[in-house]
Amino acid sequence: MTHNPYTTFTPVKTTKSYESAVAVKALSPWADGEASPIRGDIHQMQDVLSALDPLSYSRTRNHLGGAVTQLSPFIRHGALTLDHVRNLAIERAGKKDAEKFVQQLTWRDYWQRLYRRNPDMIWDDVEAYKTGFSPNDYADELPEDVLNAQTGTACIDQFLEQLMSTGWIHNHARLYLAAYICHWRRVKWQVGAKFFLTHLLDGDPASNNLSWQWVASTFSHKPYFFNLDNVAKYSGADINTKFNANKDIAGSYEALAERLFPYMEPRR
Repeated sequence: MTHNPYTTFTPVKTTKSYESAVAVKALSPWADGEASPIRGDIHQMQDVLSALDPLSYSRTRNHLGGAVTQLSPFIRHGALTLDHVRNLAIERAGKKDAEKFVQQLTWRDYWQRLYRRNPDMIWDDVEAYKTGFSPNDYADELPEDVLNAQTGTACIDQFLEQLMSTGWIHNHARLYLAAYICHWRRVKWQVGAKFFLTHLLDGDPASNNLSWQWVASTFSHKPYFFNLDNVAKYSGADINTKFNANKDIAGSYEALAERLFPYMEPRR
């Protein structure tokens, strides 16, 4: 198994954490591959916290190799609170330079509040699709080639492999996968959201599902989609963005919109 190529820190592999990972793996004989390199112990959490750089985060967060924090698994499982992380970021960088980072924490808090107020909402379409298609036009299952990371679109297959082998991918890669599943393969966002929650170590139903709805256009005013040029702009050398290996996502936004959303009404 290849380790996460986007991580900005070296996982702390103490003897205790390694033994714990092996023990958990032994309890899951049906799972393929090795345990994730994200160990989840207090030593790694402290290592990640010490590397927190809100200013670098704000400048590079959209790049797959940017200074993302990978704090989300620890926040998701209650080892860290949003309040603690926010205060640390402001203390370290000041309010202005920490603003972009704090905004992401605020979105997470907002989604949590929506979830608590209406738990069923995150699994139902908040609004109608704005894609020109109805919910019945979307499939109820993921295609086998997606489940096997063999779609034939190289960067998508790499993101899928990383998700399923490590339990974590950069947020931009999550958006790419969600858009590909919803719009290229026309699968219900709920199906993709469940797929993510099956694999993500930081899988939070509120953040995950409402992000999927944002991509699908049931929680936004338009669908989110991308093209190969965008992936190449934000990816590093580890991701295959060659045209011949990614023809399905290549092209201008105008051309892709015509192909993906032929019945979508133009915005006024």
